[in-house]
Amino acid sequence: MDLVKNAIRDTPIRAALGMGAALGMGAAPCATPRAARPLARRRGGGYRGGMRKKQRAAIAEQRIERPDLGLPPGSPVYIGDRKPTDMVLSVIGYDPIGSWTKSAVTVDELLGYRNTGGVNWINVNGLKDAQAISRLAQAYGIHMLTVEDILNTEHRPKVEEFDDYIYFTLKAISWKEALQPEAGETGGVEYEQISVVLTGDTVITFQEEAGDSFDPIRRRIDANLGRIRKMGPDYLAYGIVDSIVDSYFLVLERLGTELELFETRAIEETGRAFMRELQAIKQEVLRMRRAIWPLRESIGALVRMETELISGELAPFLKDLHDNVVQAAETMESYRELTAGILEVNLSSVSNRMNEVMKVLTIISTIFIPLTFIVGVYGMNFRFMPELESRWGYPLAWGVMAVIAGAMVAFFKKRKWM
Repeated sequence: MDLVKNAIRDTPIRAALGMGAALGMGAAPCATPRAARPLARRRGGGYRGGMRKKQRAAIAEQRIERPDLGLPPGSPVYIGDRKPTDMVLSVIGYDPIGSWTKSAVTVDELLGYRNTGGVNWINVNGLKDAQAISRLAQAYGIHMLTVEDILNTEHRPKVEEFDDYIYFTLKAISWKEALQPEAGETGGVEYEQISVVLTGDTVITFQEEAGDSFDPIRRRIDANLGRIRKMGPDYLAYGIVDSIVDSYFLVLERLGTELELFETRAIEETGRAFMRELQAIKQEVLRMRRAIWPLRESIGALVRMETELISGELAPFLKDLHDNVVQAAETMESYRELTAGILEVNLSSVSNRMNEVMKVLTIISTIFIPLTFIVGVYGMNFRFMPELESRWGYPLAWGVMAVIAGAMVAFFKKRKWM
């Protein structure tokens, strides 16, 4: 993951610089040295990732109506753009001596597994059972407004401090590969809201569905690797957020690959299909920016937060996490500028091609102006025109027109107009 971060940090963005030079534009305005993008290429056609039109229509059909309208604040109602999945509960307990993992069917069963002498990590997959989530929140003294935020998956990233816990939410971003590429299916970016609650001895994570990027953390707990079992729940919460942020760089790398491909296509392709694909990736970039950019403020607030729930030992780790988020946000901003630059280069390419066509048509029209004049003069059919009676008049007229046309072509080539 550090290699990916360094590649994104150190590789200079050319940002359509070569294309701008090829078009006589000089350096493209979107070039920026602050962030970078990977230069690997993906085989196949252009960007068809993100949300295709049919996929968006399918999601629109599945969108849940806002059932919270008119309800009092703190009502536990699920709100999201996907159907909620059944809840699956699990808990991991550990201390410096050992660790264990349990699964539970009900919240009461889960609460019976709590490790009072160490750290507990409760993971909730699926937000369908709002009442069970409320029961779990009640057991840990979590405010009902926080429960409402957990169940609303359309929240922007934020951090909130309460008396007995800290709540923060952010977006997990991943790249989904195409399951059937031979059928025209393409991959794209997927988003999932992750909510984290940090208490005195427990970390509770809420996910929309099963499947996450936390397996390395689970393996470190199980094998007692690193410092995770020697530190408190605040370090576990940091590790969870850091794992999510690390996954951003994998998606940014893939997105950079797509943009690199668009750079090479911007000059050659001028059709509507290219513009549609470029618009799709532009919308994806903007959506990712909305997910990553507010996280800078959230992590910054976490760094400045003075609370007993976060130990002083965690300060350098939080600062490093904040630096990573800033790097991801700046890379996202450079991608946004890059898409605008690619659009400008493509429009310039289209304009240049049109100018080339108009230049050819203008040259042809200019050559035919004197020829049309000669033909017009001798096509007036006056009775007394000596040239009409000449035996060599017809071939002489053709010869004069050929000489004039050839001279004009030679003049245009000398001036490098054609």
